[in-house]
Amino acid sequence: MTLVLGRHEFPDDATLMMAIVNRTPDSFYDKGATWAEDKAFERVALVVEQGAEIVDIGGIKAAPGAEIDEAEERSRVVDFVARVRAAYPSLVISVDTWRASVGAAVCEAGADVLNDAWGGADPELVDVAAEHSVGLVCTHTGGATPRTRPYRIEYDDVVRAAIADTVAYAERAVAAGVARESVVIDPAHDFGKNTFHSLEVTRRLGEMVETGWPVLVSLSNKDFVGETLDMPVGSRLTGTLAATAVCALAGARIYRVHEVVETRQTVDMVWTIAGRRPPARAIRGLQ
Repeated sequence: MTLVLGRHEFPDDATLMMAIVNRTPDSFYDKGATWAEDKAFERVALVVEQGAEIVDIGGIKAAPGAEIDEAEERSRVVDFVARVRAAYPSLVISVDTWRASVGAAVCEAGADVLNDAWGGADPELVDVAAEHSVGLVCTHTGGATPRTRPYRIEYDDVVRAAIADTVAYAERAVAAGVARESVVIDPAHDFGKNTFHSLEVTRRLGEMVETGWPVLVSLSNKDFVGETLDMPVGSRLTGTLAATAVCALAGARIYRVHEVVETRQTVDMVWTIAGRRPPARAIRGLQ
């Protein structure tokens, strides 16, 4: 189906790159490289040039760490969203937050999507998305408290749990007034999951795609990749792209990434092999 993210529409054969922009001093991957606002803005300019359709701006790292209250999170993201919106009117701006109050503020500043990485921890976030007519990403975390790591979590079937929880969240969002074509589901690799769970979700992602809801995957440099290959952060690109290819073959629509160019080429190649996208050119043997 056509995907509508705020003021932007994308056909059902479009795949989208969602580039990560961290307004944090302690991100696990970039270690604060885009903490300063001007550095974050340079990152936006770079990923737009590389072809990202979406930027995902976050003010709190997912892992445990220093407590970031609502006021501090707002100070990191609201004015920055307004700056990006003024400079890039056609760019989809997503904000990674679980707080409804922060969500409302960034929507007023020009955000198009609320990326709730913590699976509905604040139940009022759906109402904010509905009020502002923005997109909503509904994730599966197994009920984890925001900014906690999983410990010996068990599922009878992690994929069925991910489908049940994300679809229920998506349906609750629609019932609250969010447009159905603006709701996306995300199995949330690593969140509320061990490495075996994330590998299972990757292997069976097609089952989530079959629900009919557009699927987002956030695979970039995740721990399940690092543990599988015994690779530290910064050396996980090959593993990330391998997982990306599997998810692309299954039909994932949105890819939350650090490396835009490499991911775009991987997804385009897989979608072309799958018959969903024509080659950019095909003259071999014809001229």
